[in-house]
Amino acid sequence: MPLYSYRCPDCADFDVQRPMGQAPDSLTCPGCGKVSARRFTVPNLSRASSSAYRLIESTQRSAAEPAVVRSPGAGAGSGPANITTNPLHRKLPRPD
Repeated sequence: MPLYSYRCPDCADFDVQRPMGQAPDSLTCPGCGKVSARRFTVPNLSRASSSAYRLIESTQRSAAEPAVVRSPGAGAGSGPANITTNPLHRKLPRPD
C-alpha cells in the first residue's frame, strides 16, 4: 500500500498508509486535530536488485537472531590448510 504524506499547519508532517487512490485531500492531524492538507512527495523507488534486498533483510534479521553454530564444520581444527613454501614469505612480519 502506498504511503501518503500530510502537513499539519501547527504540528509536524505525518504519513498515512491507504489503498491506492483512496487517500483524501485532507485529514485531521493525529496530534492536534486540525485539518491537514495532503502534500506531494517523491515516490520511494529503489534501484537495488532482489539479491541486494535479500542481503539487507538477512543482515537485519541476523542482528536480532544470530545463527548459532553448535560445532565446527568438517575439516576445521586440522591445522593450516595453505602452507607456503616460498622462502620470501619467511621474511614477512608475523603477528605476536
